[in-house]
Amino acid sequence: MKWGLLGGTFDPIHLGHLRCSEEILELFDLDRIILIPASQQPLKAGKEVTPFVHRKEMVRLAIEENGSLFLSETENEREGKSYSVDTVSYFINNYNEITDLYFIVGQDAFQEIQLWKDWKRLLSLCNFVVMTRPGYEIKGLADIFPPDFAAEFRYNMSVDGYEGPTGYFVFFRRLTFLDISSTDIRERVHRGASIRYLVPDAVGNYIKKTSLYRQKS
Repeated sequence: MKWGLLGGTFDPIHLGHLRCSEEILELFDLDRIILIPASQQPLKAGKEVTPFVHRKEMVRLAIEENGSLFLSETENEREGKSYSVDTVSYFINNYNEITDLYFIVGQDAFQEIQLWKDWKRLLSLCNFVVMTRPGYEIKGLADIFPPDFAAEFRYNMSVDGYEGPTGYFVFFRRLTFLDISSTDIRERVHRGASIRYLVPDAVGNYIKKTSLYRQKS
């Protein structure tokens, strides 16, 4: 079983998240993608985040009609901050049916990977799929990793990816670009503007029903 893991604040989840998931499912022939709302993101400390119960419910509503997308609450079930290395380790240790694991991350976040906890070990545990944007030129891992660590990866033309010392790959893939941001959606709701066609209807209805984002803290 080939699984993808897509974490994020999902505050709220939007059509950009879902479209990227759909394309990665096809590109890598994955059996499923697990969407994992973060509980406490270390690199977003101090930022106001909507309570987990709401973000989780919006993810559930967004994916309920897609049999290839699943919700995991694992980061809320653990105490403390949400570290990617712990989440990946959890899935490796608890799901024997996984034969290949793909950790999905945006280009901006991947550029800051050296700030992540145990980032070198994380790269040794699974494949990485980095979602890139139009106009972003991939010059090689030396632009992101320290030179000595980047030298441990070898480009494999047959799969268009960089193979690391443990046999896992870093893939850069340009996906359909939907210029949608959760921050913009929250701002639109706050000022009473429409968010139709930015989020699934079920998510839009949930936001309206619960009056999320109406007030700023």
